[in-house]
Amino acid sequence: MSELPRPQIDEISRPYWEGLEQGRLLYQHCRSCGHNWLPARQTCSACLSTQLEWLQSRGQGRIVSWVVYHVAYHDALKDRLPYDVTLVELAEGPRVLTNIVNSRGGKALRIDARVDLAIEREGDMSLARFRLVEDAAP
Repeated sequence: MSELPRPQIDEISRPYWEGLEQGRLLYQHCRSCGHNWLPARQTCSACLSTQLEWLQSRGQGRIVSWVVYHVAYHDALKDRLPYDVTLVELAEGPRVLTNIVNSRGGKALRIDARVDLAIEREGDMSLARFRLVEDAAP
């Protein structure tokens, strides 16, 4: 089986990845206008300020949308079928593309379902994944 593609970690995104290694989900916050976001960038997407800081998320959110893949478009994902790619909105506002670890192949997913952070190791990296708070099975 081939290896999963790796993110490009640079000086801008490094705090995010280091936070996950420490068991924390970090997001960027603008000290000028109060906007919060992910993924990392050099300026605030709302006001273009460079007065940024990293804050720790509570790790709580809700499902906004998702897709369930039944075809692997990368060899490393063949053994994971079916798997979800889910858009989660954190309680602090940023949105993150992730996987839901207890989605039962996507069958348990629903809009506005509450989720909690479930950092998982994938090879030599920690990834922000989420777990449904309550069983959302039909």
